[in-house]
Amino acid sequence: MSPSPSIFSKNRESVPDVPNRLGIAGIEFIEYACTRPQALGQVLEGMGFRPIGRHRSREVTLYRQGRMNLIVNAHPDDARVSATVGGQPVIAAVAFRVRDAGVAHARCMELGAWDAPSHAQAMELHIPAVRGPGFSRFFFVDRWEDFSIYDIDFQPIPTVDQHPPALAGMTYFGVVQYIGVERSADWMAYFEQMFDFAAIPDQQRFGILPKGHLMRSPCGTFLWQLVEPDPGLDDDGSPESLRRIGLGVADVHAAVQTLKERGVEFVESTRLHPADRGALTRTSLGSVSFELVHQPG
Repeated sequence: MSPSPSIFSKNRESVPDVPNRLGIAGIEFIEYACTRPQALGQVLEGMGFRPIGRHRSREVTLYRQGRMNLIVNAHPDDARVSATVGGQPVIAAVAFRVRDAGVAHARCMELGAWDAPSHAQAMELHIPAVRGPGFSRFFFVDRWEDFSIYDIDFQPIPTVDQHPPALAGMTYFGVVQYIGVERSADWMAYFEQMFDFAAIPDQQRFGILPKGHLMRSPCGTFLWQLVEPDPGLDDDGSPESLRRIGLGVADVHAAVQTLKERGVEFVESTRLHPADRGALTRTSLGSVSFELVHQPG
């Protein structure tokens, strides 16, 4: 079940104009839940991610490239793993870097967010979180510099470079969230009031998918795209969910060529094909795709 953001759409003008009350400073990690971690790992390695650590007590692997951390959660006792359908991986969580994780969590709870209780065991780090769409979570992390959350919960894989360079200079550009019909206003109000995201004018587009509504994080380092289904086309009755990761690159064509040489396939048609602005990979494992987006500098 997804938290209902409708309580925010009625009060959009009542929140004071404070640009970044949680101190959001980017994406710390994105987490996939899956029952086939080896298959997903092959897809991620094709995209340039490298496994660098394993959780001390759970079936969880940390992947990294450049500044991007990505977690593959295959722990059988995790409800988000058991909720996956047909072995298809799902984006189960996005972790925001914040000034103070406890304060950020408390504020969101005051605003009406639904708590996502931690099941941390002894000697494991408790990371506060609230519920996102479907079974997903939004985590709050305030340890990402000299001493990070991975130093506590993960063991480095021996002989593996802990800081592999980013393929084609890729960085996290944003996340695509699929929502229900006529739910855009509710979700936009939710992100505005909960996290201080700001709507981007519809005429200002990024990438090659001219759909949905775009919002910018208060730190300006990543975007959030809310996409409603096209009636009669892609409204397959699927629940609201985090659907796709956007990766920023300085040169889309060079990045596409590099990834093609690694066996990554892209959607190419008269409607959608690699261009200067962006490119979309073909879906792997039934649900995993990435969008490359031109990001100057």
